[in-house]
Amino acid sequence: MRKELAVPFAIGLAVILVAIGAVLYMQRGAHIELKGSVLKVRTLALDENASLAVVDFRFANPADYPFVVRACTVLFEDAAGKSVEGFSVPEIDIRRIFEYYPVLGKKYLDTLVMKDKIPGHQSQDRMIAARFDVPLAQLEARKRLLVRVEDVDGPVSEIAETQR
Repeated sequence: MRKELAVPFAIGLAVILVAIGAVLYMQRGAHIELKGSVLKVRTLALDENASLAVVDFRFANPADYPFVVRACTVLFEDAAGKSVEGFSVPEIDIRRIFEYYPVLGKKYLDTLVMKDKIPGHQSQDRMIAARFDVPLAQLEARKRLLVRVEDVDGPVSEIAETQR
């Protein structure tokens, strides 16, 4: 009796595996997440206890659906591993900062702001600026910076600066 059931059991198992594989194949572009890297970080001392970080980064949306930005923040991780969230600078203030502080260079990229849509299967270069309540020397001695981008539907993507 066992040999009689072995062939139908193997066929049934193969059908189930094919069905699972088909479902996984069809869902391959449904995972919303940004992947990317930090291109350049520019820093500026605002006063003795505050500094500014301007982060240029590149990211791609490998999903089939658009990524709509709810929030974009920058985190600073010091040598001890402590994380500090920066205060994001609005676009209009970023333009003024680049005008008043030529040491930062030119503003080449658009700022990533709320409600920006990143279409599926596209990559873009953007920037964000954040103010930190730490001295410039501490910011420059950082372990890394982390750009955190949150989608309106909940997924959060993190783009980390490579180890320095």
